[in-house]
Amino acid sequence: MTRLSLVILKLLLIFIFAGWVSLWVLKPTEFWTRKWKGVEAKASTTAFGYNGLDFIVFTFPLIVLSIIGFIYLELRRGEPRNRLGSKTPLTALSSPLLVNRYIGILSGAQILTSALFIMLIVWTFYVRISNDLMKMTPLKSFKLSPWQYKLFRMATRCGLLSEACLALLLLPVLRGMSIFRFLGIQFEASIKYHVWLGSAMILFATLHGGGTLFVWGIKHRIQDEMWKWQKKGRIYLAGEIALTTAFVMALTALPQIRRKWFQVFYYTHHLYVVFILFFLFHGGDRHFYTVFPGVFLFALDKLLRVVQSRPETCILSARVFPCKAIELTLPKDPRLKYAPTSVVFLNIPSISKLQWHPFSITSSSSVDEHSISVIVKSEGRWTSSLHSKITHAEEQDSEADQRGCIPVAVEGPYGPATMELLRYNNLLLVAGGIGVTPFLSILRELSCSSSSGRNAYPDRINLIYTIKKSQDVCLLDPILPLLLDIKQFHTKLNVFVTRENQIGTTLRDVLNDIPEAQTMNFSTAGTTYAVHGPERLAWMAAVIALSSVMFLISLVVFNHFVITPAAVQKNPPSQTDLLLVCSFAIAIIFAAIMAIALRWNRVTNKLLLFSDKQTKAMKQSSLEASRDLDEHDIHFGGRPIFQDLISSFARETGGSDIGVFVCGPQGMKESIALACRQPRVSQRNAKGKRANFRFHSLSFTL
Repeated sequence: MTRLSLVILKLLLIFIFAGWVSLWVLKPTEFWTRKWKGVEAKASTTAFGYNGLDFIVFTFPLIVLSIIGFIYLELRRGEPRNRLGSKTPLTALSSPLLVNRYIGILSGAQILTSALFIMLIVWTFYVRISNDLMKMTPLKSFKLSPWQYKLFRMATRCGLLSEACLALLLLPVLRGMSIFRFLGIQFEASIKYHVWLGSAMILFATLHGGGTLFVWGIKHRIQDEMWKWQKKGRIYLAGEIALTTAFVMALTALPQIRRKWFQVFYYTHHLYVVFILFFLFHGGDRHFYTVFPGVFLFALDKLLRVVQSRPETCILSARVFPCKAIELTLPKDPRLKYAPTSVVFLNIPSISKLQWHPFSITSSSSVDEHSISVIVKSEGRWTSSLHSKITHAEEQDSEADQRGCIPVAVEGPYGPATMELLRYNNLLLVAGGIGVTPFLSILRELSCSSSSGRNAYPDRINLIYTIKKSQDVCLLDPILPLLLDIKQFHTKLNVFVTRENQIGTTLRDVLNDIPEAQTMNFSTAGTTYAVHGPERLAWMAAVIALSSVMFLISLVVFNHFVITPAAVQKNPPSQTDLLLVCSFAIAIIFAAIMAIALRWNRVTNKLLLFSDKQTKAMKQSSLEASRDLDEHDIHFGGRPIFQDLISSFARETGGSDIGVFVCGPQGMKESIALACRQPRVSQRNAKGKRANFRFHSLSFTL
């Protein structure tokens, strides 16, 4: 029955998505314009008004997609994942086809999707301009010449292209409500879509505003036009404010500024509230309904994340490694389950009440039922402050060796909906530096699956770990027992130390020379709440559905009592836009009440509290457990030649499906993506089988 429900929901998702795309294709045509004006005129006499019709047609399809998508993921959660078969066209689309230092690694699916979106943009622009030129009615007030009129209309239509990009801009940065989850795209991977769409939006908005100002300048009308907050038509001043705000956000989002002054990027990016508000005043409510789904889902996502991160928990213990890294252990509700490679966002109020930083989870919910762990490398200002706070914490009780309580707000975990890595016969894991953290959770989860017999363990796992200094190998301590039991888990480790030269040194020698990590326990007197994670997907779908209904009801009420058909002709458009903002606020407040009620019920009745007994029961591994490590290799003085390593692994595995997971610098990812595409890498083995490489890029920072 569950499988049938999944098939029906998937078909429904495809049907709604196809209808939504068809809407965008038909929208610029004259056929749609004529039909839509007639339908909108009839709807204006109803209780819903034209606002309700615009909401149902332009906004609701994407919201329905997110609701059904959550229900689909909730039902699919318990479904087993089968091993991959032979290479198919669909799996080929997921492989990297284009590797470039400027645009990164693109798969066939990404290239196809980008091409279709570009075709939609070109189609929209072409049809709009063709219709404008057929009419060819220059503005009487400006007395434009034909070429000036053409330039003015092209600038105006660029605004519609910017609107199309804005309609999709916020969807990739949704965390809890991401519609990308049922496509198998993780949050950190979808960030680049947000960057692409934002860059395209700024480009088209610049052409829109710049072309308009140029025509104004030719006719010496800049001073007269640019300061207008007119009662009818487009509000020019609002558009100029929105464009200026977008410029500020885009400038501070440049990699050179974002990496060096992250706080500047973080705070200025919250100007999106100003940008969206003035875009509404500039474009009007009819244009805003195409943008509204992303704004609405983003507001709900932000709201639920704020509610979910309360109440605060605390740090149970911290292990300080010699390489200036810290493993933080937090209490977890035993019922909270997450997939490997998941990410949590941490906020330490004693360091900064506003800064949230993402970290890969290194523990496994199947192994560690009462705790969740992350490793933080001291590199930036915030992480250095955390390292100093942990290492200089004063002891409160010398007998118990407990430091003062450090409250922590936790948001997440966010991660893949299924254990995709279990679909591969063999795994090749490649990590650079702190990028090893996602693989710690992968290996711990796989070891639990193997020992419990729940899922088939991969036939062979090869972990390639590239570090600058040999002492960084201490980050492997949480999975050291798995590396030692190579006969059971078939895991091979290859360590490459790039900035040291040692002859005849083995991995065992390196581990024995590294000082043991210092473990610190912290007081839990401040709070006894455990990390509980987000609400169930079914509840999140209910919040979206009910808040959408509340928005529609608010529109009906305003249309019936405030915006009568006669009032529409008298009132300026900005008043209608304000009523739209009021309906939006009412829906968000209603969603906030629902979210707080759900969280309160969970905290007071169902949320398990942790105890000191659970705190002491946490498992700790030690570097002293390093016995015979001769099966694993360590190399000094150079970077690995990935093409040779991948070819060797393909021959060892006998030619089968190989999942390649990479987490590290962008240059490393590009090198491995290129190596997976080399003809001699995928050559057939002695049995005539060809190795199929499935490339996956992971990120430990966003």
